[in-house]
Amino acid sequence: MTTAEETAAGAPAALSDKDKWRAFWVCVVVAAITILDLSKVNVALPSIEDALGASSTQLQLIVSGYVLTFGLILVPAGRLGDQRSRKALFLTGLTLFTLASIACALAPTAETLLIARLLQGVAAGIQMPQVIGLIQQLFRGPERGRAFGLFGAMIGIATAFGPTLGGLMIAIGGAEDGWRYIFWMNVPLGIVALVLAWRILPATAKSAYGRLDLDPVGIAIFGVTVLALMWPFLFTTGAPTDDPNRWWLLVLFVVAAAIFVLWERRYSAGGRAPLVPLALFRISSFRNGTLLATVYFAAMPAMFLMTTLYLQLGLGLAPVFAGMVTIGFALTSALSSWRGGILVERYGRSLVVVGLAILMVGLGVLLAAAILTPPELTPYVMAAALLIGGTGGGLVISPNQTLTLHDIPPLQGGLAGSVGQLGQRIGTAIGTAVALSLFYSTLYNERNSGESTVELYHHAYGTGMLATTLFFSIALFIGVVDLGARKRRARILADA
Repeated sequence: MTTAEETAAGAPAALSDKDKWRAFWVCVVVAAITILDLSKVNVALPSIEDALGASSTQLQLIVSGYVLTFGLILVPAGRLGDQRSRKALFLTGLTLFTLASIACALAPTAETLLIARLLQGVAAGIQMPQVIGLIQQLFRGPERGRAFGLFGAMIGIATAFGPTLGGLMIAIGGAEDGWRYIFWMNVPLGIVALVLAWRILPATAKSAYGRLDLDPVGIAIFGVTVLALMWPFLFTTGAPTDDPNRWWLLVLFVVAAAIFVLWERRYSAGGRAPLVPLALFRISSFRNGTLLATVYFAAMPAMFLMTTLYLQLGLGLAPVFAGMVTIGFALTSALSSWRGGILVERYGRSLVVVGLAILMVGLGVLLAAAILTPPELTPYVMAAALLIGGTGGGLVISPNQTLTLHDIPPLQGGLAGSVGQLGQRIGTAIGTAVALSLFYSTLYNERNSGESTVELYHHAYGTGMLATTLFFSIALFIGVVDLGARKRRARILADA
């Protein structure tokens, strides 16, 4: 893309390589902090329950509310960042995230903590699309692959280190105040990041975007659609007390989704810019990559959650030690993600397929470790299995991100990235709900079977991990189908 075209797309045209990478690292570190808050709070729930007297519903909302508001705000924030200033949106989101973290840390009641967590989710949803959009703007070709490789490495580390970091804060601060440390740690990081972002991030010329067009009706319908889809899954725990009426919201989702598609088509036909350009999904690289990422993230967080639950409840490990089992995954996924970003231009979708195959091998070893090894050895064998899984996982996340956005114009980078992130949040909600339901329903149904605690949790873990295995298998299938389609297109072009 030429300098003039970059400027027309709202991209900073005169940044040196050094300045681009400085801006990149500021954005990616902040993105990692927001992802950490998806997982590190899970291990603090027992402490929050004891300290604030939170009910089971409130504890569920403290976790799921963050995911819900995160998902709801992603697409509108991505669109606004594309049309105006990504830097301004990034700073706004980061400021709100830091203030909400302070409110969480100081929360005197469960209700206050819940409200602050909802605001944290909104802030994360404002920030994340700007990160993807800025990477799209700043980098081209192989350099973009390298950038997304490093981005994937940081996200992989944040995802896998979340339980360990949360457990460490509990160990340091104790059962009464350790959960507050989880939120306090965001504050100095947020303040430093704000100063650096203000000084380093490139400004975007507002005039490049023309008239602001936010599609308010589309935003409203979209909000109802996402809420109706995510709500029943976010409030699925597998306990007998789960309200079955929540599933009726899926009917509302189908109706709202149909209305949204009709509205967006009408809005576009009138010469306006729709909230979600449906033409994006006619781009096969974007469509297939988004679908693969959605299914992948239905499996990955559920795998970590099932494993930490098994280690803590079944084997009696302390939260910090249960979290440490995932460290190997974080390290190997970071390394392979970085390498994958470099190699993706050469190997394309085949790299993702190989990564998923390696991940499936690690998953098999993980299941075998839980079922076949003696309890005193299980955590160590699981850690070894996650070393294998992390090697494969890193070859999935960043190469898939690069391939998904490969054919997307930089002007739509934030919006396209936010749609992909929304898919990941929806996938996380669905995958976690399905796995938890299988896990806890097995415990409930077999509670009077006379089996030992370890055997009971063997069955629950194995049943819950069936969902994870299924989702990873679907992701592998999508990757293979997309790889075949790409090869056929390449042969047709070569013959022409």
